[in-house]
Amino acid sequence: MKKHSAWFAQARKDLLWGESSLSGGHFAQTCFIAQQVAEKALKSLAYYRGNDLVKSHSLVQILKDLEINGHLASYGRQLDLYYIATRYPDALPDNSVPSDFFDADQARAALDMAKVFLDKVQAELVAE
Repeated sequence: MKKHSAWFAQARKDLLWGESSLSGGHFAQTCFIAQQVAEKALKSLAYYRGNDLVKSHSLVQILKDLEINGHLASYGRQLDLYYIATRYPDALPDNSVPSDFFDADQARAALDMAKVFLDKVQAELVAE
């Protein structure tokens, strides 16, 4: 399997994990995995375009490197907020527990944004 295909396949599997987490009430984890779905989809696109040195975990930075802007840049800024704060209490006010801090609406919105990233990348991969 080509490198970009493997990354895209994992992004799609992670989306299923995120949907399962959402239905299980694990909202912080859903938000985190939504960021991961978008990151892996973008890395897939970068590898597809021949960029083998994608080291950032920031969607904003990867989007910049891929010269993608518009609504994906806005979604990237939102999803990047979930990379740390959904996992570590010291990233939230008053050492809040991430599992108690994030809600179903945030989690649903995060998954919806992740799906947009998948759709964008899939459209470019299919266009080859």
